[in-house]
Amino acid sequence: MSSSITAGAIASAPGFLSKERIIARPGFNRWLVPPAALAIHLCIGMAYGFSVFWLPLSQAIGINAPVVCSEQTHFLLRMFTTECDWPISMLSWIYTLFFVFLGCSAAIWGGWLEHAGPRKAGVVSTLCWCGGLLISAFGVYTHQLWLMWLGSGVIGGIGLGLGYISPVSTLIKWFPDKRGMATGMAIMGFGGGAMVGAPLAAALMNHFATPEDVGVWQSFVVMAGIYFVFMLGGALAYRVPPTGWKPEGWSAPLKKANNAMITHRHVHVSVAWKTPQFVLIWLVLCLNVSAGIGILGMASPLLQEVFAGKLLGSDLSFSQLTAAQLGQIAAIAAGFTGLLSLFNIGGRFFWASFSDYIGRKNTYFAFFALGVALYALVPNMGHLGNIALFVAAFCIILSMYGGGFATVPAYLADLFGTQMVGAIHGRLLTAWAAAGVLGPVLITYLREYQLELGVPRAAAYDITLYILAGLLVLGFICNGLVRPVADKYFMTDTELAAERALSHDQGSVSERVLEWQADPASTPLVLAAWLVVGVPLAWGIWVTLQKTAVLFN
Repeated sequence: MSSSITAGAIASAPGFLSKERIIARPGFNRWLVPPAALAIHLCIGMAYGFSVFWLPLSQAIGINAPVVCSEQTHFLLRMFTTECDWPISMLSWIYTLFFVFLGCSAAIWGGWLEHAGPRKAGVVSTLCWCGGLLISAFGVYTHQLWLMWLGSGVIGGIGLGLGYISPVSTLIKWFPDKRGMATGMAIMGFGGGAMVGAPLAAALMNHFATPEDVGVWQSFVVMAGIYFVFMLGGALAYRVPPTGWKPEGWSAPLKKANNAMITHRHVHVSVAWKTPQFVLIWLVLCLNVSAGIGILGMASPLLQEVFAGKLLGSDLSFSQLTAAQLGQIAAIAAGFTGLLSLFNIGGRFFWASFSDYIGRKNTYFAFFALGVALYALVPNMGHLGNIALFVAAFCIILSMYGGGFATVPAYLADLFGTQMVGAIHGRLLTAWAAAGVLGPVLITYLREYQLELGVPRAAAYDITLYILAGLLVLGFICNGLVRPVADKYFMTDTELAAERALSHDQGSVSERVLEWQADPASTPLVLAAWLVVGVPLAWGIWVTLQKTAVLFN
């Protein structure tokens, strides 16, 4: 009898990765959760830095110069050929696949994540991202481009989506008093991933490169191993608060006119995406990201073509520069790109934290109003040759681009409640996928069209910048139309209880405490956790600052 009872208990016990196993006990220190999220985001954020592999991969066979395919080698054949190198235009499809599958996977599996919990989602993200890198390594080794698309682009993209949204709901529930700051800390890591990963990849390729090999596949394998350790550690460190938990001494603000946008009720994900508020915020995010991502992708050529010789103290146009001078301004533009990355990261934390004080809606009003003014003024700054103001304007613009990503989860939690905010955020990220196509296409094709019309390179971006300003005007209007969610969309008490039962986040009766103070003995562990993620991030910032210094020399 006793053996059958024991067997039954084991069979019904929650699995190691299940949500029931990670409900925090009294005394748990909530400051252990942000570094767990950062550990994952710093790894998957390398998606932003994948361009560091394009040039070596474009001459993987030729080593010193690309082996060009014959004119008879059409697009599909180049995915399988081992006779010639891949053009960068085909390699860059991985970048597009990253963000398409990030948005799609977050939308499709966001609801599953809420029920399964962040630990299980984090582990799946780890296997997809690191497994994708290994498949890509095999693709490079065998010179099969389709394996790289499948490995990093598709499977890795799914890992990106699950890893990106895995901490959102958890952090918002742990920090009801600092929603913006909490999500800003984690999403800052995604922006910083390239700052750590790109110089690491460059160092690894330099180490593994030989006269017969560019060293990319070996770098993929090593990075997959490093990322696996960090991401798995982050996933296993996740904890969720018991239902109803709140920080000791904190009370939810009363419903007043100045915080009418913040609800204490909850909307189900299956209902949320059908509301006018979701549609408006989808447009708000898409328009904000479209304006920023296009500039981020074209920052280097934009600075070089607009200022050309002025970067070296002369009045020469871009076409009049010698090869040596072009190399000099390329180095300066690399510093500009690094500076934008720093503001992208800093903006994620600054603006999201600032939104805790002025509100999410007002924060987006600031994004759009400042953005319209800056985009409209930038062409004049370029024509006047004012490099300092030009650079400062784009730094502010990129800070708001990053800030938009970090602020939107808290905006969703304010409107739709915290119960299913991770799933709702997942569906909203389809706006990122759309913007990832719209922004770069808009700025690159308009630039080419202007050049074909004979517009000087220094003025080729003017029309594009004015159009981007127009997009931000539309974003301002959409944000202004956002109103509190109507009562009919919220879950009833019965529906909420059923959803919480599915989510396994109640906590056992014996352990359930609605508020507690962190155990003082956890402080050394918190410091250690922050050092683990802080040291690589600080190294990445230092490397970026060294590159940025060229801009001011």
